[in-house]
Amino acid sequence: MKQNKLLLLTTCMSSLLFHHAHAETVSAGTQTNKKAEQAHTKQAAKSKTAQASQKAKVASPQDDKTESIVVMGAGAARETQKLSHMALQQVVPGTSPLKTLSKLPGVMFTSSDALGSYEWSQQIIIRGFDQSRLGFTMDGIPLGNLAYGNDNGLSIGRALQTENNGTATLAQGAGSVGVAASNDLGGALEFTSIDPTEKFGADVAATGGSYGTWRTFARVNSGTLPGGGRLYVSYDYQDANKWKGKGIQQQQQANAKFVQPLGDKVKLTLFGDYSQRAENDYQDISKEQIRTIGYKLDNITNNYGLAKDIARAYQNGTAFPAGIKDQDQSYYNSAGLREDVLGYGKLDFRLTDRLKGSATVYGHTNTGQGIYATPYTPTPEALGGSPLSVRTTEYDIHREGFIGSLSYEIGHHTIEGGFWFENNDFEQARRFYPLSEDGYTGSSVHWFRGNSFATQWQSAFNTKTYQFHLQDTWQITPALKLNYGFKSLVVDNRGRQLEGSEMGVPVPTNTYAGGSITSANGFLPQIGANYRINRHNEIFADFARNMAAFDNSSTGATSPFAMTSAAYAASKNSLRPEMSYSEEIGYRFHNRRIQASLTGYYIQFENRLLSITPNATNNVQGIPSILVNGGGVTARGIDAAFNYHFTDNWSLYVSYAYNQSTYNDDLTTGGVTYNTRGKSVVAMPRNLANVQISYDDGSIWGNFGMQYQGRRTYTYTNDQWIKPNDIFNLNVGYRFHSQNWALRGLDMQINVTNLFNKRYVATVGSAGFRPTDPTGSLQTLQAGSPRMVFFTVRKHF
Repeated sequence: MKQNKLLLLTTCMSSLLFHHAHAETVSAGTQTNKKAEQAHTKQAAKSKTAQASQKAKVASPQDDKTESIVVMGAGAARETQKLSHMALQQVVPGTSPLKTLSKLPGVMFTSSDALGSYEWSQQIIIRGFDQSRLGFTMDGIPLGNLAYGNDNGLSIGRALQTENNGTATLAQGAGSVGVAASNDLGGALEFTSIDPTEKFGADVAATGGSYGTWRTFARVNSGTLPGGGRLYVSYDYQDANKWKGKGIQQQQQANAKFVQPLGDKVKLTLFGDYSQRAENDYQDISKEQIRTIGYKLDNITNNYGLAKDIARAYQNGTAFPAGIKDQDQSYYNSAGLREDVLGYGKLDFRLTDRLKGSATVYGHTNTGQGIYATPYTPTPEALGGSPLSVRTTEYDIHREGFIGSLSYEIGHHTIEGGFWFENNDFEQARRFYPLSEDGYTGSSVHWFRGNSFATQWQSAFNTKTYQFHLQDTWQITPALKLNYGFKSLVVDNRGRQLEGSEMGVPVPTNTYAGGSITSANGFLPQIGANYRINRHNEIFADFARNMAAFDNSSTGATSPFAMTSAAYAASKNSLRPEMSYSEEIGYRFHNRRIQASLTGYYIQFENRLLSITPNATNNVQGIPSILVNGGGVTARGIDAAFNYHFTDNWSLYVSYAYNQSTYNDDLTTGGVTYNTRGKSVVAMPRNLANVQISYDDGSIWGNFGMQYQGRRTYTYTNDQWIKPNDIFNLNVGYRFHSQNWALRGLDMQINVTNLFNKRYVATVGSAGFRPTDPTGSLQTLQAGSPRMVFFTVRKHF
């Protein structure tokens, strides 16, 4: 397996690639302010209005000697923000970029660990759309829907190391028509990797902190090689204990990037990533458990004897041990394991002064397991006889794709079109592995392979994605710019339930659905306009129509194949792909010191698919879900942001978002109708706010911030709510500028998360949502981490 993955990485690193680039306009939301201004000036120079164009030129906040942590998309025809490379480096190394992006307006991110990297609890919601309905890319490469059991991609934390993150761009309403995503109903997050440097150098870093956290990082830049190419190779290893219970969070990762000019008009880029992640889970808890036991309730990995007693009590119908309510209160152990290889190559070229093109080829393989020691299925006597066994959900992704585009400038128009194709083979299985009377041996996170005693189901899926887009940016006057275009999207899903046997034990007839289903829409338009009132003020407006394809797995939140064959047959004809219609209008102000934006939006979300698990306080038993059309959702709200460099060294950043997302219809499932019309959408708070004050004089830097999340619900009828939380964080550092060899290139930083040690619920819906939870017993909450302190030392050679 590892040889195959290394072969794939080598192949991808050797391939020619043309990188898919959006149209070279700010309205595509992917260029910096300076590039936008250069493009605008160049276009105006072709006309008699060049002088007026120069007067309209925006004063970029990047001109200030202090890099802005946020750039608010000056010139863009939609709400867009960029988070700087610097902002992504000032947090604890290894922190998920998604957590750092949560300071942007309208973004709700939460996780039960301090770094935001624990994938079971990761939750990002933008304007009421969760991660399954958002687009994610890295250097234009699709990352899929970022679901925990991802069937079509991987998380950004496994695709790119923290230190190699470049600028990250967020379009809250709708990503560009060229974004390689088949599910971006509610916006797109586009991450980038930094390029190798022109000078030879090496960077090393070490981080230590609370709960045994330890992380090391090293990167070597080749500088410019004799042939003009540049290369870096980097590696990190991270290890930490859980902040409650027993277990570890561990990851090792390597990145490599090579950039080679091929003449004056062609550039070749190759990138490779290897990641191996292992994490013990935190126990999902309920409101009732928080009230009676507390936030520190967790797995009992250090007490196998108690775990066996709980399992025997459940299986024999006898009393549970003291302090134990039922078999699901605390599990013996659970974990997630992921191993990824990702590679791409790209070739950017300019055919003429007006015509340029790019294309990308990429490949990705993933092997994964979700592990859970279950009391529902004992180990057979012949294999050890424990009342527990290990139940796995196993994943295997093999995907490859191509992205290409051409852009042509003529008159006051920039016309751009492109094509994306991906073939994805995905296999998934549910298996059971024996446990002895001694329980786990060795590490609490390890792969289970080759000795399962039963296979509950095994499924194979193929997804083919075809996307074409065409757009034009028309500079009508020096002040008025119009961007309009469309994309066509077709996604063919095929699922097949496998039969067979393993270790002589027959696989039972699979009750999960198989067959084929297509999501298709030939015309998904976008139109937006930007008008510069004067040098500092601009207004913008846009409209977008988007579709999200069905998931393709036996456990996916919007997958028809997660139902039984009977349920699928009964509902197939009534299921439609989810659709969204987004409108927004906004205002921006920008000068040397201030960036400000205010955006109002209105969204109609149609054919919302809900995955309902009947009669379960959680879904550890693997009960097939029921996929129902939940009707529509209406969302309206405002996003506001203000970034003020009030001196050369001090800055203030404030963002606020109000979102009112409500269901348009009552929900009927299992023959029962629930009163959900007018109720709030689960997991999305109505109010979000961030405040951060920062200082940076080139040597001493620091920031102190607060993040507020309003109350959230995890039931469709809103009969249960989680109270608001406000979390404070502190980051301070010092950069040495001494000529002394030992101090030159040295910097240090201290990061304190949850500064005031707030006890709160981080993630809601970690184990899914239900129509109602009258007793508060649904175990679908994750407790937030307590105060943690981390210290980092870096050295550049």
